[in-house]
Amino acid sequence: MEPAAISIQNLVKEYQRNGKETLRAVDGISFEVRKGQIFGLLGPNGAGKSTTIKILTTLIQPTSGTAFVNGFDVVKQSIDVRKNICIVIQENAVDTYLTVKSNFLTFGKFHGLTRKETETRSGRVIELFGLKDVLNQRAMDLSGGMKRRVQVAKMFIVDKPIVFLDEATTGMDTFNKRATIAAIKEESKQGRTIVLTTHMLDEAEELCDAIAIINHGKIVASGTTGEVKKMGLEMFYLSLKVKEMTKELEEELKQHQPVKMETKESDIELTIRDHDTALKILSILHSRGLLLNFEMSSASLEDVFVALLDRSVTET
Repeated sequence: MEPAAISIQNLVKEYQRNGKETLRAVDGISFEVRKGQIFGLLGPNGAGKSTTIKILTTLIQPTSGTAFVNGFDVVKQSIDVRKNICIVIQENAVDTYLTVKSNFLTFGKFHGLTRKETETRSGRVIELFGLKDVLNQRAMDLSGGMKRRVQVAKMFIVDKPIVFLDEATTGMDTFNKRATIAAIKEESKQGRTIVLTTHMLDEAEELCDAIAIINHGKIVASGTTGEVKKMGLEMFYLSLKVKEMTKELEEELKQHQPVKMETKESDIELTIRDHDTALKILSILHSRGLLLNFEMSSASLEDVFVALLDRSVTET
């Protein structure tokens, strides 16, 4: 089997705090990312995502455990790790006084590329990210979402096998976001390994080959999106249209303890924890002649994410 692009074993990061109990930001996590995967590290604010990324990109050292990036130890071989990665941080990192084209040329020069090499490589990236119309505009004159798009695009000018994207589409409008997601997918097809953190779970569900959900410094679930959805949480989404929505019917539906329930006039949207409960609700509505139509599907990653976090808090 081909070696993993990223391999983490029992990783721990502790912070000493004056007069307070030691903070364990990362608490013994382990996971692997295969080469060519788009891997999502998901979790709420303060869960340990950014700390983990900082360790993997050699910005901070772990307290204990091991982490290898493209076969290199992040502590003992940090220079080699840096030669194999690119990073997009949450803050915009574009030179606002330069044009988009000059941003690309400067970035290429910083990474040791000649002007000709940068122009050749940036041609494909410009096309991929749809930046042709803004090449001669200064970054300061672009919208926040477009600046972010330029920042992400820059990473793909240099030939690094592993790219870290921290909240890559933050601040983007729908058009910018769709173009960026499509470009990231295309880059993954070229063989790059992409690790992203995001709080946009629909984005993670669309992009990622595999995910890990982290909470309070621990991995609470990991695997493919489908595998995570099935981790003891065989949840289902029901979209119902009934003849009449009454207070009595609403209370009866609540007795089935849905994870989420929304009603609007005669439309009902439910997230249910198991298949049998979903079928029972449909049977009741049908037997009473109330059901006009329905749709049933697997619950979204967002629903599973919330339930997993709730369960992890309960078990802590």
